[in-house]
Amino acid sequence: MIRKSVQAVVYGLLILLCQLPAAQAASDITLAEAINKAGRQRMLSQRIVKSYLQMGQDVRYRVAKKHLGESIDLFELQLKQLKDFTTNPEAIRGLALVEKLWIPVKQIAIGPVQRETAEELRANAERLLAAAHQVVLILADESGTNQGHLVNIAGRQRMLSQRMGNLYMLMSWKFADELYRQDYKAATSEFDTALQELINANENTPEISAILSQVKQNWDLYNLSNRMGEDEFVPGLVARMLDKILGQMNEVTGLYAALPQAK
Repeated sequence: MIRKSVQAVVYGLLILLCQLPAAQAASDITLAEAINKAGRQRMLSQRIVKSYLQMGQDVRYRVAKKHLGESIDLFELQLKQLKDFTTNPEAIRGLALVEKLWIPVKQIAIGPVQRETAEELRANAERLLAAAHQVVLILADESGTNQGHLVNIAGRQRMLSQRMGNLYMLMSWKFADELYRQDYKAATSEFDTALQELINANENTPEISAILSQVKQNWDLYNLSNRMGEDEFVPGLVARMLDKILGQMNEVTGLYAALPQAK
């Protein structure tokens, strides 16, 4: 009986601890952290599409379904946090547009997974991505520091990892639009260029440099595994590798956001 009571207390404390960051985030976050959250919104727009497409092809279905639900919840939480945080009129207008464009994305994402709605979801997510990106740029400009620039670039790498993923899933599901292949090649090129910029950043701590070195190793492996023929796809492997890179870049972005602010 006593053991059950202790377990109940511990469980209650864990629930409380889990709720505290969400409740405190809006008032406690720094501008760099706000840039991080706004940048993560870009990634989530792409992760939702990737997860939806994975589910449609039964590629790591359970993992994809979990990621989809988590992405929807986190997008809405961060949208509220950013709205509560900023007093910048331009950012407020930008977030209002993000909120408006989020509605059609969510409507498809929470519905039944169907091939017929896959391209509509991506088209809606593209508009959402563009609006979310503008919010990041506004906040990064407000920062006026190279730290804000690095948080933006590292955060964009998270987005590109999931953008490459959703474009790959479109191609593996036999959506033959040549634009998807062009966008995929552009995303891989952008990721490679930005990774080199981050690796060479003077602000890097030993911890950041070590993680970026791991990202580079995984990126090189990804490029080797990704040399596919016209109709040769390995969506399960691609999803796992890009999710691993996403996790590492998320860690790097957080470390940049935590750096001491300096002009």
